[in-house]
Amino acid sequence: MTDTELKRFLDAQAARFDNPDFIAEDPISIPHRFSRPDDIAIAGFLAATIAWGQRKSIVKSANQLINWMGGAPHDFVTNCTDADLHPFERFVYRTFNGTDCTTFLRSLHNIYMNHGGLEQVVTEGFKSLGTIRGALSHFYQVFFEIDHQHRTEKHLANPDKGSASKRMNMYLRWMVRQSGTGVDFGIWKNIPQSALQIPLDVHVGNVSRQLGLLSRKQNDWQAVEELTARLRQFCPDDPVKYDFALFSLGVNNLEIRI
Repeated sequence: MTDTELKRFLDAQAARFDNPDFIAEDPISIPHRFSRPDDIAIAGFLAATIAWGQRKSIVKSANQLINWMGGAPHDFVTNCTDADLHPFERFVYRTFNGTDCTTFLRSLHNIYMNHGGLEQVVTEGFKSLGTIRGALSHFYQVFFEIDHQHRTEKHLANPDKGSASKRMNMYLRWMVRQSGTGVDFGIWKNIPQSALQIPLDVHVGNVSRQLGLLSRKQNDWQAVEELTARLRQFCPDDPVKYDFALFSLGVNNLEIRI
């Protein structure tokens, strides 16, 4: 197929799935509970953190986590005490356990009390290093500057270790991309959406290889950069809009017809 045919197909699929109907069954429904930017950012980060497995289970557990925070993520994170964190020692979603959960909440408290919040930390990394990889690497370092168990580090991806960082790239899509459809939020204004990297998982990887968009066999950071560069040829200003097409085609096992 020609690039023109492929672009036409991807644009049509992106438009098909980049609409509010996508929200209800997706983890992005969690931050859509809120209107205040800090609540959206924190709820989105926590939902993205556990966004692997069945989407129904992700949404259920993420809602439970937010409800335990009194439905007020920013207020809870900025004011929580050690006593407030004790109930979260019982939280479990797959391998993300109570130790991981309380560590994440303590780190968020540190970030909002001492670093200006999630947006500030990620933006500083991007401005300093000039890439999304640099932004995520910087965020990782700040996030784990507090005392923590080594086991918890596996729940926050670091592209410097080769990770595809699927969940963090998805989170940045939510926060940065201005879709105009009401799906992504576009509330972080100091990172251009043209710089975003594709959230690469097994579904996106398989469909991309089927379409000839990705040659690398591993789903790692190198594959993320290869695929995003290819998608940027079709839409330089908004390459990650194709996440909707590639993910939805894969997760729903839809037949690809061009």
